[in-house]
Amino acid sequence: MVDGSHPQLSIVRQCALLQISRSGRYYQPVGESEPTLALMRLIDEAFLDCPYYGSRQMMRHLHRLGHRVGRNRVVGLMRKMGLRAIYQKPNTSAPHPEHRVYPYLLRDLAIVRPNQVWCSDITYIPMRRGFLYLTAIMDWHSRRVLSWRLSNTMDLAFCTEALQEALALHGTPDIFNTDQRSQFTSLAFTQMLADANVRISMDGRGRWMDNVFIERLWRSLKYECVYLHAFETGLALHAGLRKWIGHYNTRRPHSSLGGQTPEEAYNEIGSTVSSLKLAA
Repeated sequence: MVDGSHPQLSIVRQCALLQISRSGRYYQPVGESEPTLALMRLIDEAFLDCPYYGSRQMMRHLHRLGHRVGRNRVVGLMRKMGLRAIYQKPNTSAPHPEHRVYPYLLRDLAIVRPNQVWCSDITYIPMRRGFLYLTAIMDWHSRRVLSWRLSNTMDLAFCTEALQEALALHGTPDIFNTDQRSQFTSLAFTQMLADANVRISMDGRGRWMDNVFIERLWRSLKYECVYLHAFETGLALHAGLRKWIGHYNTRRPHSSLGGQTPEEAYNEIGSTVSSLKLAA
């Protein structure tokens, strides 16, 4: 898919056109053992159904499935996958001085139009011999996926790249909502939003329902695409996700949208709002 000897397009430009990071171009599946990857897959599936499972409950769940694993093992795997139980926990550690946590702005807010609120999140994506991480930016009202990126690490760059693309293609929302993970509280990410005059909203700690629509996206994407295909490489996974997200945006009707697809609901008035903002 990426041609290192292309006479006109550099590797950087080809990766940009394909919406993959340069590190993804050279990605080789992570060298985890087959039993470890199988455990991670089971943890991921259980977490989609029961996002309130902490390490103890996840360990008990795995025991019931016949996997005798200790709690420390489960803690390490959940940390590697970026999974955290949703129950409320006391805030016993001071935040990084450069990582301000913003208040949640969506409580009791009527979200009635596209580009009023965008949201973003990161999820773990299993493959046949490894895993990647996926971030996406979604319009809350229409459920349309505005941009997305894959990465082989939980770094900041793939999140800022997705944000840059969404802002460039779709204008700016009134509010941008995320959870409190470090990629979204980082100064680089929040400054991009502040520079675009976007109000920043962050979920309460452990409250996945504050960002419920993108959590539902992850569930559909994994059960309808990722789990049905044992993707071998990062490029194969990227192609599969691009096809599924394209179908989700343009061909999948939602009852909550009156039978419209996310693309139809977004373009109904979203493009007009974006044009007005870009012209302002």
